Amino acid sequence: MTFTDHIGTPIQIPNPPERIVSLVPSITELLFDLGLQKQIVGRTKFCIFPNEGYPNAKIVGGTKNVHVDIVRQLKPDLVIANKEENVKEQVDEISKFSPTFTTVVKTRDDALKMMADLGQITERKIQSQDLIAEIQENFKTNHIEKQFKVIYLIWKKPYMTVGGDTYISNFISDFGFKNCFENQIRYPSIQLEEIQEIKPDLIMLSSEPYPFNEQDKEEIYKKTGINTVLVDGSYCSWYGSRMLKSQNYLRQLSNKMT
Repeated sequence: MTFTDHIGTPIQIPNPPERIVSLVPSITELLFDLGLQKQIVGRTKFCIFPNEGYPNAKIVGGTKNVHVDIVRQLKPDLVIANKEENVKEQVDEISKFSPTFTTVVKTRDDALKMMADLGQITERKIQSQDLIAEIQENFKTNHIEKQFKVIYLIWKKPYMTVGGDTYISNFISDFGFKNCFENQIRYPSIQLEEIQEIKPDLIMLSSEPYPFNEQDKEEIYKKTGINTVLVDGSYCSWYGSRMLKSQNYLRQLSNKMT
């Protein structure tokens, strides 16, 4: 069957695909939750949820350093990539020998469309629709009315935050938090002095890609005097079935601030 991926490329995919390589951790987890664990023959080293969920899937490298030759050896009939998470040159090389569906996810609606598309491609349409409905209902329940101004840090040396065109910013803003850097793009570098001037209600230190720890938390709080918390980055940056857990996670975080 022919499908068009999120960058506008038409893809010929067997119906349904039986050998899937996922280059996107959050999508690998989604495929598992759609009941496709047996079809996953390749994954990245960051595809870690659920624990021990892919005993028969070969690791093909990381999201930014995919070993193309290993992917080729697996003879997949579907490779799933993401425009931001994966390297274009590597994805282009893979697409020469395997149908490759590239996703683009920057908002909650994008994530839901991705779920619907992959549900159709893998003949898990009912399961994906049920998941989408549950996420939408869960969002209504957990959405917070009071907006807390937040700065979400993803890196140290230099400190880096998230701009308004990222999935992280759109997701936490959609939930109810206000990203203090929503008017910037990508991942701007900032100084702690800037944070002090902005005076957010909360500084969120992500566990990924930089693994902020308790020492970082104490150091930043000491220098800024602003409430600082460590957050599990997977709950704010993983689109897919983890969005269900994400909404509950953010709700619990907001409850601690009221």
